[in-house]
Amino acid sequence: GKKVLVMVVPSRCMRETAELLKECVAPGTYVISAAKGIEDETLFTMTDILEQVLPQTDVAVLSGPSHAEEVAKLLPTTCVIGAHTEETARFLQELFMGPMFRVYISSDMLGIELGGALKNVIALAAGIADGMGYGDNAKAALITRGSVEIGRLGIRMGGKPETFFGLTGIGDLIVTCASMHSRNRRAGILLGQGKSVGQALAETGGVVEGYYAAASMHQLAEKTGFSEEDADTVKECLRTLFV
Repeated sequence: GKKVLVMVVPSRCMRETAELLKECVAPGTYVISAAKGIEDETLFTMTDILEQVLPQTDVAVLSGPSHAEEVAKLLPTTCVIGAHTEETARFLQELFMGPMFRVYISSDMLGIELGGALKNVIALAAGIADGMGYGDNAKAALITRGSVEIGRLGIRMGGKPETFFGLTGIGDLIVTCASMHSRNRRAGILLGQGKSVGQALAETGGVVEGYYAAASMHQLAEKTGFSEEDADTVKECLRTLFV
């Protein structure tokens, strides 16, 4: 009976959760994904999944540099609502906007979701660099080159260039690579210190979305014909995770 639902489950649980909800969600309900990931095998974004399982709803995405720990403390935060229509985007913008939480709108739902999912892989690599003691220069280079690769892949898939240089692209990438709130960065640090993947995931706690997104990112690159010279950072991160 609610007009708006916000889906904040881990990306691997999005389809299962949506399936459990489909019989009790009324037509026209606004369903917003705040999860950041790509589904294995199908390579669907989270809104792709929601639209497939809940076709009677109006699906949108909320994303940006927004660690929950800081949002809960009412620290200044800025995000983006992506929706198919401006009417939906404006309605949800007004709903979420507050003195310390500024919301922009966009029609580029694909770009928003790709930026949110793929930056987690680069954040793992940034954490690995920190764990190996490579310093700020190397991490700055990795973040910069990582943003370029995310943009190239995302644009090739149909995202808008400006999305990847905005809040849901470079903004989200910066906060995830730099903050200790980031589980992806913390897991990467442990990997860089020599811990196994299993140890790193267990010690980090919670869901390390970048670990699961790494394989999906590799599949997306292959599917879209991502060139070898484009993929240097991606390959290094994947090699560290899976070799």
